[in-house]
Amino acid sequence: FLQVVPMLRACTSANVYPQIPDGGWGWAVAVAFFFTEVFTYGIIKIFGIFLQDLMSHFEETNSRVSWIVSICVFVMTFTAPLSTVLSNRFGCRPVVMFGGLLISLGTISTAFTHSINQMYITVGLVSGLGYCLTFLPTVTILSQYFNKRRSLVTSVASTGECFSLFALTPALSILKAHVGWRNCLVVIGLMQASLIAFGALLRPIIIQPKLSSPEEEKEGRSLPSKSSVDSGVQSISSSKTNLKEEPVVAQPKLLDFSVLRDCSFICYSLFGLFATLGFFAPQLYIIDLSVSCGLERNQATYMLSTMAVAEIFGRLSIGWILNRRPVRKIYILLICTMLLSLVLALFTAVSEFWGLACCCAAFGFLFGTVGSTHIPMLAEDDVVGIDRMSSAVGVYVFIQSFAGLAGPPLAGALVDFTKNYGSAFYTSAAGVGTGRCFWDWCDPPN
Repeated sequence: FLQVVPMLRACTSANVYPQIPDGGWGWAVAVAFFFTEVFTYGIIKIFGIFLQDLMSHFEETNSRVSWIVSICVFVMTFTAPLSTVLSNRFGCRPVVMFGGLLISLGTISTAFTHSINQMYITVGLVSGLGYCLTFLPTVTILSQYFNKRRSLVTSVASTGECFSLFALTPALSILKAHVGWRNCLVVIGLMQASLIAFGALLRPIIIQPKLSSPEEEKEGRSLPSKSSVDSGVQSISSSKTNLKEEPVVAQPKLLDFSVLRDCSFICYSLFGLFATLGFFAPQLYIIDLSVSCGLERNQATYMLSTMAVAEIFGRLSIGWILNRRPVRKIYILLICTMLLSLVLALFTAVSEFWGLACCCAAFGFLFGTVGSTHIPMLAEDDVVGIDRMSSAVGVYVFIQSFAGLAGPPLAGALVDFTKNYGSAFYTSAAGVGTGRCFWDWCDPPN
């Protein structure tokens, strides 16, 4: 027992490094982020396996049932500033663990609901808030453990949602057929409870430069309290005279809105706002678009699988490209965004299986490049830098939330008005293209 206590303290205390480690405990954080992707965005993506069951059981329309996911995504992104405030106040680790608890409770309680309106609360509000408290602090602290390998590690770890699409979709579909959709939701909620354990892996990191001599190191070593560093990276540097005194560690602001005075951040946020409009239409409407082009519905389902496979390659490829030196990362992202808007427009120009399959593969690849990098890109000096990333993530995702809520209903309204599923893809292409244009108004710092 006497040996266990020091080991537990070592595993729960802050990690102290003389510089960004580009590894170390960061690999454990990367594993935590992978499974966070599996049980957050991954579960949101595969929620469609329950749509027909919910429509049949509650005798509701497709539109009413689809609002469950829309509300969940909106709450997840709209409450991003709250996630930032709580992470800066209490630390990433307890916030993520509490978020995992909320997700699990929300999903399990959904199995006992008696109406779609109750699901708006359990999935939309409770689980949606849990997704926010779990995902954003994890991706933030992962970025703080890596520098040169940041893009590669983040891209690889973010394939968790693709893994969920491959592994969990067929497994849960079979389980649902045997035990029913309610019991299947209970199983999902229990699996999501593992996020509490993965949240415990998010040890805070302190960057403490090495002192010039052993004597100064002995005199000057005094670590800040856990409460002052648990929210993320902490940098300590002082002169020889100041090191002999008790160091004063500046408390981070709970939510730093100074990023809104940064031209680069404003333009990047507008890019994210409009680009998000193009992230939803393909997954929602590709099957119906394919059927309207004459494909059988069982053939149309292959389009989603094609997107998922290509997305994995896109995430891995962009990580490898951005890990090479020298590369201006922000410009690579903008090129991928421009190509993404062109591919979205091409969906309406094809009308047979292989043409649609090629468009789905191109979309999946490019969406993987953009989806895995647009949030970690905030850590680059072209946007706000690693020091202000924690607050920038909250504000950035908050701005995105409005597109996440408006995107699916807007696309659906246009489809109903024009009686053409291609309208949703035109709208998405216009949104992504408009978002890319905002970077032309900003001159990033050298």
